[in-house]
Amino acid sequence: MKVKRIVTNIEAANPEKAEAFYKGIFGLELVMDHGWIRTYGVDSEMTVQVSIASEGGSGTPVPDLSIEVDDLDTVLARVKDAKIAIEYGPKVEPWGIRRFYVRDPFGKLINVLQHE
Repeated sequence: MKVKRIVTNIEAANPEKAEAFYKGIFGLELVMDHGWIRTYGVDSEMTVQVSIASEGGSGTPVPDLSIEVDDLDTVLARVKDAKIAIEYGPKVEPWGIRRFYVRDPFGKLINVLQHE
């Protein structure tokens, strides 16, 4: 048996509000839309991981979702252009990542990171 995919499900009364954040900020494509559920993704192989944590590191709260990107500065600029509040960072952490926290339109805490 091999795990093929893990999907994060975020409860939202208005799933269409995800478009500006997940597509506009991160460039994810809408891969499924049934009205009541919208799934965003990419056409590449992703690593499957599930993290269990008592804190988010550096004394921060545990984020609901972590999104690793290859160009943190581009995402940071998009977040600032969209006037989304940054709740932590950007900061280079002792374990070798640069990151910041924002909230998505549904209030979920998102850890946006890039390995240094």
